[in-house]
Formats: sequence, structure tokens, C-alpha cells
Amino acid sequence: MTIIERGHCPIDITIFPVYFEGKVVHGFGRGSKQLGIPTANLPTELYEHILEKIPVGVYYGWANVEGGRVYKTAMSIGWNPYFKTTKKTIEVHIMHRFKEDFYGSHLRVIALGYIRPMCDFSSLEDLIAGIKGDIDYANEQLDLPTNFQFSKNEYFHCLKSSRDSSSSDEEHHHPHH
Repeated sequence: MTIIERGHCPIDITIFPVYFEGKVVHGFGRGSKQLGIPTANLPTELYEHILEKIPVGVYYGWANVEGGRVYKTAMSIGWNPYFKTTKKTIEVHIMHRFKEDFYGSHLRVIALGYIRPMCDFSSLEDLIAGIKGDIDYANEQLDLPTNFQFSKNEYFHCLKSSRDSSSSDEEHHHPHH
């Protein structure tokens, strides 16, 4: 069993909140099929400069699809050591069971905090247990009033992509509407 220490952020926490959005793209197909923990993958090309500033790891926050209801989320940003992934990814697990896939749909995410660094798990069972622990930790953190307030953030209810009205220097830190 891999020992996981959660909640100790190696970066200046003033970087949070971090805003991401984009059309959901196909990932490696492992989230639902191999792990039973579905993820929505965002394209990383638009976020390379912000991804350089934050460490790879697991984060918690809020997300919505196509301007709908806002849900708690745990997300992985970076490489996945267990699967030997070499391309940096943003994989968002929304804590809600959707009836169908939503590839191509517009996803908005606010990352609010750091859970843990990436770990190389010794087995698939350990990886699944670790992810479930991350989800439990995210759930607890998002119930705190300082984090819960973001579930009602206007960012989730904008009709226009914030990318359409933001300058490139400001687009990832907060919306300007």
C-alpha cells in the first residue's frame, strides 16, 4: 500500500483559484474502463504557461458542463506515473454520475487547492484506493465555506467563453465579465 500525505502544498497558494475551460477531448480511455473513475480531459495546449507554474499533482475544485449544475471535482494535472504517461494532461473527475459521455461539451473548472503530488502506485488496486482517498479529501475540503462559495461563482454561468473577452495574461486566473 502506498503511503499518501495529502494537503501539503509545495507552491504559493495565492496562485489559487486557477480557472480552466475547454471542449472535453478523448483521453487514454482508462478512467472509466480500467479504474471505474471516469474523467473528462481538457486540452492542455492553451494552458502550457500556467501548467509550468504549478506542480504536477492532484487538485480539488468545482466544475460544470455546458453551463449546467456545478459539481465537486478532483483533478489530476500532469503525468501519470502508474501508466507511464509522458504527455502532461488535465483529467477532471466530476463527483456526479452522468448518464452519458460528454465529449465535445464545454467544461469549466476552478481549481482551488492541492491534494498531493503524483505517486507511482505498486498496483492498480492501490491506484484506485489512492484516487478514492483523493476524492474523499476533495469532498471534505469543498464543504469548507471558503471553498464552497466558489460553487456559486459567476464563471460557471457565463454564456461566453472567458477566452473570448480576456487578455492572454489574465485568462487563467480569473474571469473578467
